[in-house]
Amino acid sequence: MVVSIKNLLDGYQEKKFSPTEITQWYLERIKKLDAELHSYITVTEETALKQAKKAEEKMNAGLTGSLLGVPISIKDSIDTKGILTTNGSIIDKERIPDENAAVVSLLEEEGTILLGKNNMYEYGGATISENPYFGDIMNQWNKNKTAGGSSGGSAAAVAANLCLASIGTDASGSIRVPAACCGVIGIKPTHHKLSMNGIDAFSWTLTDAGILTSNIEDSAIVLGTMTGVSYAPVCLPDLKGVRVGLPKSYFNEDMTEEIAKMYQKVIQQMVELGATLVEVDTSILTDTVMTSRTIGTSELGVVFQQQIASISDLFSEGMQETFKRSRQITAFDYLNALKKREEWLYAFSAIFSEVDVILTPAMPIATPDVGVRKGLLEGESLDDTMVRYTNVFNITGHPALALPVDQMVQGAPLGIQLIADYHREDNLYRVGYAYEQFALLDLYADRQSRF
Repeated sequence: MVVSIKNLLDGYQEKKFSPTEITQWYLERIKKLDAELHSYITVTEETALKQAKKAEEKMNAGLTGSLLGVPISIKDSIDTKGILTTNGSIIDKERIPDENAAVVSLLEEEGTILLGKNNMYEYGGATISENPYFGDIMNQWNKNKTAGGSSGGSAAAVAANLCLASIGTDASGSIRVPAACCGVIGIKPTHHKLSMNGIDAFSWTLTDAGILTSNIEDSAIVLGTMTGVSYAPVCLPDLKGVRVGLPKSYFNEDMTEEIAKMYQKVIQQMVELGATLVEVDTSILTDTVMTSRTIGTSELGVVFQQQIASISDLFSEGMQETFKRSRQITAFDYLNALKKREEWLYAFSAIFSEVDVILTPAMPIATPDVGVRKGLLEGESLDDTMVRYTNVFNITGHPALALPVDQMVQGAPLGIQLIADYHREDNLYRVGYAYEQFALLDLYADRQSRF
């Protein structure tokens, strides 16, 4: 079983298998497992086999590449030329774009093989994995737990080895939350480091394209290829000389006891790896969920203004409620939220002059049960709870990476979040790789044996 991009490329080089054989293996695996998992909306078998043949011809001609012949998937809010792109909604059930999104064209040029389009919460409107139109996405660690959202199909497909990488989107945690729920790696790069051209996003100032993979090295390979930056030199086994920031407030508050214990354990593991711990002042943060919601929901109302006026009744109840909220937000509210964004951005830029990364839990709670709607705090929705630690960095635009930890609760993974300064994804991979090699190899072996 191929479990990493490096293993795959080594196998191609040694002629253990061909791109066509690998593609057929993945397509059969999707047919076998995804009827229950619902991680894909559309499986692009014909396209995949054509791309595999093309990759094989290039290899036979002596060409190589860091993503040549690598099977991937794409979230269904990202345009794919000639391929159904639904946004997880029945409204777009017949929408077939005329052009690729920029990230899709880039990956095609690198020789990737598109296996299909991933299931998602309708228009990315929530952080759970329910979809009444294309089936609820299942968390294969524990089917009673959510797979997270809105890029839940991408995370579930990567966790089940139904692709080696997936491109998702993240407006408040939509890559990092499902990554934490499904025990995989999810990175939201620096704001608009990856082009958003051809990607449907309800909030143009919060949303970023990002990557989900099963391990840190694969994430570094994909992002590095897409940006022309090599992250391989930073994948080192220890953290000597690395400064890890620990927030004095907000990110260490209002969490469950099991998350607090997990966080303290990871902090100790960072020390064992040689990191220097530095307390950082994050007291400037207030009402981050409301700030994120004000910006995102306002922009959503603009993006969907025609649909709200004409066909709002065709959307799910959750989206209709969001539309109502969008009409209640004033220009004063929106501009005040933008002012907070500027203040927070400067504050975190100052923090990153003192540390290389900041460490937080990915969520203040363990992976929730399917069907739960109530959040952790009084009056807080589940969505608000799940993104409380992630949405901050959509507001500021800093790169952030989610990865699992070496323990689970009720049979589902827990996760942590690493944040770095603008365009310092190398620091995320440095810390993430060292922690992964120190603590996560048994978890990966367990995931491989299960799925």
